[in-house]
Amino acid sequence: MNKRKRSLALGLVTLTLLVWLGFGSLRITSLPGEARTNSGPGNKERSPEFARDLSAPSSAIVQLVRPTEVWPQIYEQLPDLPLENNYVSTETGEVEANNTLVGRLVRYHFYVKRRPPNFRFDWKLTLADYLGANELLQESVYPGYESLKENPMEGDRQAIQSLTREERNALVDVLVNVFSGNNAEEPASTPPTTETPENSTPGLPPLPKAGDADLLR
Repeated sequence: MNKRKRSLALGLVTLTLLVWLGFGSLRITSLPGEARTNSGPGNKERSPEFARDLSAPSSAIVQLVRPTEVWPQIYEQLPDLPLENNYVSTETGEVEANNTLVGRLVRYHFYVKRRPPNFRFDWKLTLADYLGANELLQESVYPGYESLKENPMEGDRQAIQSLTREERNALVDVLVNVFSGNNAEEPASTPPTTETPENSTPGLPPLPKAGDADLLR
């Protein structure tokens, strides 16, 4: 009798192990076109968007304003900026007139450095890169290194360095305005001035008059 009980117990244990191993080998599969998810300890469910290319620039910024649409507006407001658009395409063998200094500057700003385009401080950081005062420019990732026969990085760096401080500040102002949706040039506000009479000098007491000494008695 005891021997039969031991056989039944052994059979139950074996059956339990088989059931446990069978369920443990199951995997959660996904429908066609959906991302697979693993629901185990330490793993969180991930949506299909999680697998997008994280090295790409912010899609919201790129969809609102594209670099190819920005540089004509910049040159329209600052026509004295150098174009630097005499580089030859490796594909066509012709000069790419639309590949300009400002276009490459904008692409470097938020494609390479991933900086927001609507803040003055971030544009000043980018210009500081060209001036050699911040991060070093790299030819291997500079805009145009693949599409142009000659890497335009050094020429662009010299073009930015040739600008005066006033011209660089004006460039930053226009870039921020364009990316902020304010394309119109706003006149600089001047503080109100108060006119002072020609015969009076502010800060000095009036000259004594005849009879003023009598007031001291």
